[in-house]
Amino acid sequence: MPVSWFLLSLALGRNPVVVSLERLMEPQDTARCSLGLSCHLWDGDVLCLPGSLQSAPGPVLVPTRLQTELVLRCPQKTDCALCVRVVVHLAVHGHWAEPEEAGKSDSELQESRNASLQAQVVLSFQAYPIARCALLEVQVPADLVQPGQSVGSAVFDCFEASLGAEVQIWSYTKPRYQKELNLTQQLPDGDNVLLTLDVSEEQDFSFLLYLRPVPDALKSLWYKNLTGPQNITLNHTDLVPCLCIQVWSLEPDSERVEFCPFREDPGAHRNLWHIARLRVLSPGVWQLDAPCCLPGKVTLCWQAPDQSPCQPLVPPVPQKNATVNEPQDFQLVAGHPNLCVQVSTWEKVQLQACLWADSLGPFKDDMLLVEMKTGLNNTSVCALEPSGCTPLPSMASTRAARLGEELLQDFRSHQCMQLWNDDNMGSLWACPMDKYIHRRWVLVWLACLLLAAALFFFLLLKKDRRKAARGSRTALLLHSADGAGYERLVGALASALSQMPLRVAVDLWSRRELSAHGALAWFHHQRRRILQEGGVVILLFSPAAVAQCQQWLQLQTVEPGPHDALAAWLSCVLPDFLQGRATGRYVGVYFDGLLHPDSVPSPFRVAPLFSLPSQLPAFLDALQGGCSTSAGRPADRVERVTQALRSALDSCTSSSEAPGCCEEWDLGPCTTLE
Repeated sequence: MPVSWFLLSLALGRNPVVVSLERLMEPQDTARCSLGLSCHLWDGDVLCLPGSLQSAPGPVLVPTRLQTELVLRCPQKTDCALCVRVVVHLAVHGHWAEPEEAGKSDSELQESRNASLQAQVVLSFQAYPIARCALLEVQVPADLVQPGQSVGSAVFDCFEASLGAEVQIWSYTKPRYQKELNLTQQLPDGDNVLLTLDVSEEQDFSFLLYLRPVPDALKSLWYKNLTGPQNITLNHTDLVPCLCIQVWSLEPDSERVEFCPFREDPGAHRNLWHIARLRVLSPGVWQLDAPCCLPGKVTLCWQAPDQSPCQPLVPPVPQKNATVNEPQDFQLVAGHPNLCVQVSTWEKVQLQACLWADSLGPFKDDMLLVEMKTGLNNTSVCALEPSGCTPLPSMASTRAARLGEELLQDFRSHQCMQLWNDDNMGSLWACPMDKYIHRRWVLVWLACLLLAAALFFFLLLKKDRRKAARGSRTALLLHSADGAGYERLVGALASALSQMPLRVAVDLWSRRELSAHGALAWFHHQRRRILQEGGVVILLFSPAAVAQCQQWLQLQTVEPGPHDALAAWLSCVLPDFLQGRATGRYVGVYFDGLLHPDSVPSPFRVAPLFSLPSQLPAFLDALQGGCSTSAGRPADRVERVTQALRSALDSCTSSSEAPGCCEEWDLGPCTTLE
């Protein structure tokens, strides 16, 4: 986790010093040993497998003490992470074996005693949820291998950990000759800064926390006499660049340690800008409140009503250095609600306040003209816009350029208000835009009226089309399945009726629904819907269909065959004819030359019966049922439909596929529509 702040260690003594937390720039782990020892760090993490304790056959290397130190690992200057450095102190344990015990000759034993001592030091680190192990190979020269003697230390940099975490560290050598050493440590909280005062026990000293420039104990943030050692915690939000510390011993003539550790810290500077406030004391007068001096510049700017960034007026108005805790103003600047003041650092705006907002009301839609001196008696004029200062006149496509001549005329005729003037630099003028806005709104209203008229006309046309759509009647076309040629003839009739206009439903156009729900369910649903909407059901009779219908009327069944469509719709519509509900709801149709009208079964003759295409006009009038939106219909359209039907009929009769008979699928009774 990145660390915004660092820990401090303040030491008292004859020559007191103040040091900050050490920063490591290496991104990888490293290891080093004290003088005389050599170290090698294994790359990557290793498995923490301690194993069982073993007896020592001779001198071995064992850890005797663990130490930790907090450092910062900073691969980048502004991105640091808290890190735990581990120091392992090592010593030689055990004695050299006698020749008899070692099973070696005197020369062999002496040669082993002259060899260096090697060991693997394991460091295990745990800070939930992180667990790591590091392995160091340490080599001790022969002249340092003395039983019971400390040989030095190994340093590992480092284990990263989160602020506020509790860490546990174990260390042992491999093979294990004794139990591991362990250490538990609580890391500082990330919201605070820990000051570690390295003062000897029982030593009395004074601690002063203050804001520069005056180290006054009476005006300090914190002043107290303490006894060492001490740890003092500061809230990180209170840290600012001018926060300083003084520590001194209570002994006579003791030297004071003074340190301002946050002077260059980016976090402290961010805190300072968060604390700083820019207040308008009175119209045109402001004050910058802050606990420390601010390295900023103060600039006058122009704020347009469109909430675009405030445009700095440098030049011609000069900028000022930021002064804290004192009233400030721009002399000789006239009041205007759009004039504001900015405090900036390195071209970044930190604070802004409008100087006349409370006294002169909201922002005005005025155009600010900047008049600059270009010579002894010459000036140039530009209009301040978000894109920059547009010279007048100009061929650009900005608002000021389009009104360039009018603005210059207002400027020359003194209709603009002068806000500031300097004989050497130039002047500022605010030109009202009200009259241009009124002119623009007249054009806008005219455009709106034209648009409303066009919209009204469009709605009338749409309404007429909806009336025509509502006037068109729905029709369900029922037929028998008598082969591909006959189906093409049925399709031609359905297409012709759709152009009259009629909304036609036919099973040939709903194959997917028929496959999903079945013929009986589809015919029943379509018949019920169309009759509820006041539509009409068209029964199309063919010779094969008549034969099958006669069989149904006599036996209430149809011989099995491919004509399941007939069996499905016949069981649905026949109850309406037998119970006297067919009038006005059904129309019968047969094609010229394929069937004699007397062949149609008598129960179906209660509905109008037409031969197509010879009786097409009378058939179409019957389909309209008095709902036609216009008297009559174009003769050329009727003629086109007649020609289409005759062409399809000729193709069907000349084909080898003659219409077949109606064959039955017994699909059961159909629910009637009362």
